[in-house]
Amino acid sequence: MRRGRFLLTGIVLSAFTLVAAACSNGGNSEGGGDGGGSKPPAQNTVCASVDTSASDVLSRICQDGSIRVATDQKYKPQSWYDAKSGEWKGFDVDVAREVASRLGVDADINHQDWEVITAGSWNDRWDVSVGSMTDTVPREKLFDFTPAYYYTPAGFAVNKANTTITDPTTDLDGKKICVGVSTTYEDYLKGDLVLGAGAPPFDFVVDNPDIVTFTTDTDALDQLALGDGVRCDAAMTATPTIDAYVKDGGAVKSIGDPIYYEPLSIAFDKNDPVDNSSLVQAVSKIVDEMHSDGTLSDLSMKWYGTDLTTTSASGA
Repeated sequence: MRRGRFLLTGIVLSAFTLVAAACSNGGNSEGGGDGGGSKPPAQNTVCASVDTSASDVLSRICQDGSIRVATDQKYKPQSWYDAKSGEWKGFDVDVAREVASRLGVDADINHQDWEVITAGSWNDRWDVSVGSMTDTVPREKLFDFTPAYYYTPAGFAVNKANTTITDPTTDLDGKKICVGVSTTYEDYLKGDLVLGAGAPPFDFVVDNPDIVTFTTDTDALDQLALGDGVRCDAAMTATPTIDAYVKDGGAVKSIGDPIYYEPLSIAFDKNDPVDNSSLVQAVSKIVDEMHSDGTLSDLSMKWYGTDLTTTSASGA
């Protein structure tokens, strides 16, 4: 009887431990490895030569064994959380994991609303954004950027059944255009978009659009797919996002050629309460290396079927 009581107690405690562990990993977060810190970094990684007793962000990352990455869980094929498999997937996700690997740590990937990420002043909630952030002049006041890791085309979509809007340069003036909030696409429609140095030139082709914002670009496409024309005549986002939406059965279609190509970079909070300059330098060097050794080109081919990692992708 005593043995049975001890066995029952052990089972209850074990179940409690499992439940507690599950509850502690709230949200769509992909934690790193063995909890961080206990696993020494591999040789030939950045952290192998970092003094972890220092007080800067890079030292803390190397000590913890993980880097906190903010991205969007609903931005396919760049990044999305697959609820069925419980895994993060996408181009940005693979880039984040490769950067973390070269640092010598794991990538702790977490969903954050794009509007929150682009507002800046992260207050040490995460270390880096690997989320296809465009380097713009206004954002340069809030963020430090790596060199661009790829260049994405921006374009328009209409409902699959629409036959009256075929050319974005002539047919969208004054139309209701749905777009993700706080995106460069919203800035473009407002006529406020100013890309950072080295970006390919572009023209504003839509006059007086009726801009309707949504939490994410995918939400805008969802509304467009309804086809009622009440809220959306068209939507604007990255053309790979439109293509992925169509591939998944979404009732929309692209129109016209890309409007412009934007340089996308890994971003760091300029107002980080802890010095992150060494992290910016280390990741910027990793991005250059990933360009040089073909890793970024391979990942682009994997997720987009074309190489978007050079300025030649934009025709510049």
